[in-house]
Amino acid sequence: MLTLDIDDFMLELKDGAFKHVGPSNKRATVKLYDVEGVDAREYGDKRVKLTFEDEQGSEVEVALFPEQASALREGLELLESEGEAFE
Repeated sequence: MLTLDIDDFMLELKDGAFKHVGPSNKRATVKLYDVEGVDAREYGDKRVKLTFEDEQGSEVEVALFPEQASALREGLELLESEGEAFE
């Protein structure tokens, strides 16, 4: 299941095309639940791309710099050794 929450977002539909209207101070939150597939690969010169997909084909991609990917790895290792989620 994918949820998308965009604050203060407005679209105009005119002649079959969508156009953003209003100020450009938007924020969004995307959540993907019940993930079925996960992939990690190099992206560009200096990034790691993580891809998450659910059984309905909804997909979220996240591009991280190496230090962010390392921090994520360390956080997962800490959860695995000290948390209850991996039991």
